[in-house]
Amino acid sequence: MKHALAFLVGALALVCSAAADDPEPKEKAKDKVPGLPLGRDTTFVIGPLDKNGDIDYEAALNAEMSKGVTAANNANVLLIRAFGPKPEGAELPPAYYRWLDCERPPDNGDYLIDLYKYTTRVIPVPESQREALYEFQSRATKYPWVPKDCPPLAEWIKGNEKPLALVHEAVKRDRYFNPLVTRKQDGEPSALIGALLPTVQKCREFASLLCGRATLRIGEGKYDEAWADIAACFRLGRHISYGGTLIEGLVGVAINQIAANAAFAYLDRAPLTADQARARMKELADLRPLCPLADKIGVCERMMGLDVVQSARRGPVNAAWLREIVNENRELTDDEKKALATAEWATVMQTLNKWYDRNAEVIGTKNRAARMKAADQVEADLKKLKEGYAKPEAVKKMLEAKDAPRVIGKALGEFLVVNLSPAYQKVMQAHDRATQTDRTLQVAFALAAHKADTGKYPAKLEDLAPKYLKDVPTDLFLDDKPLAYKVREKGYQFYSVGVNGKDDGGKTYGDDPPGSDDLGLSLPLAEPKKP
Repeated sequence: MKHALAFLVGALALVCSAAADDPEPKEKAKDKVPGLPLGRDTTFVIGPLDKNGDIDYEAALNAEMSKGVTAANNANVLLIRAFGPKPEGAELPPAYYRWLDCERPPDNGDYLIDLYKYTTRVIPVPESQREALYEFQSRATKYPWVPKDCPPLAEWIKGNEKPLALVHEAVKRDRYFNPLVTRKQDGEPSALIGALLPTVQKCREFASLLCGRATLRIGEGKYDEAWADIAACFRLGRHISYGGTLIEGLVGVAINQIAANAAFAYLDRAPLTADQARARMKELADLRPLCPLADKIGVCERMMGLDVVQSARRGPVNAAWLREIVNENRELTDDEKKALATAEWATVMQTLNKWYDRNAEVIGTKNRAARMKAADQVEADLKKLKEGYAKPEAVKKMLEAKDAPRVIGKALGEFLVVNLSPAYQKVMQAHDRATQTDRTLQVAFALAAHKADTGKYPAKLEDLAPKYLKDVPTDLFLDDKPLAYKVREKGYQFYSVGVNGKDDGGKTYGDDPPGSDDLGLSLPLAEPKKP
């Protein structure tokens, strides 16, 4: 693959080396590079501009994401008060609080303490017992337990009661805005690719806390309190999914699954009346849906990509990163240097934008079969792009082209598309699994209501409509055909065939030990493996 990207790696790296070697003052060097035309097909936004006349994508993106958000309706303002000013040890930049329109939390407070810190600083747990503790923590989000089963975990949950109370308040708010900020000073160039997400994984820790406490409360017979924690976890996941990046979307999906696992434990143990089951089902149905992935591709991921173009064009800002993404670090050839000197940067951006438009359209396709077919074509086209530039003569051919600046600009744009594109199919599959899990929960609570009313489960899922469900959810992964379902002596089993499209008998990744990729629920829950 080294010959594959010879020109393209060199082209991007040359911007950095050329800027570093140019002996002229920066003002004169800047005059050599004509400004990019502003517009939807190039820069995507027309401002604000930094002191060099480039787009400040950091400000533009945060302005877009914060529309309609205030300090009073933003769940993240309260979450920050639960995290404290150093969520992962480092101070959050002042710009973060400016965008949130809130004060920096004080240095000392009742903030989230993760399990490692709690069991090393507050109630020390011997190193020899840590692995078993972490294994039990994972188990405790899925199965009921009581304090004597794992005293350190129970103490950890109790020690985080105040930040957990803030999370409960936070998720009642209707908006979520998590600014993407770097440590740049006002007027300096943006570099969104370097923006950190220090609060996002912390929200996943809160999910483990909420659901660990929920299953603890189930074990103690405190079913209403348990459901309050589970519902809060669902709302937390939905909020996080509305962060700008694909990473936040995926973390939101993961939190949703953590909440679903606890909900399954709740269904297994809670003595629900028909009215209670209907109320829980409605509460879940009324949740804000997980954020559509197309929104992230069309806005945040696009702006990050265009910002990379600006950084590459500008100079040494991202030299190391641009080389790292293709695992090359070498000197440029004369042909590569000559090629870059003629590149048309507007074409680079236009090429990127066309791909972001296409990918957003594909990922936003409602029909799953049509979406996956289109995604397969995108993947094939990206593979073809990689192979197309995997030839030593590629640079020379581009230089000889009649319209060399445009040809080279298109090549640079396609190189960035190949290297900045995530594994879209896997991202879509994760989102689809979450959608199917939501369907599973609707069916499960409808079954609980039917059992409470009649004393038994229905012979077939279709019997749930219309009294318990207006329409019985179908299998997203099987062209919306019925879910597999059978009644057992003391319960039931129903499931989707999952991403692989094969009926694996209801074996799921959540089984102990893990099974296949079917998605569903079997009640009563199997006894967990002893920690």
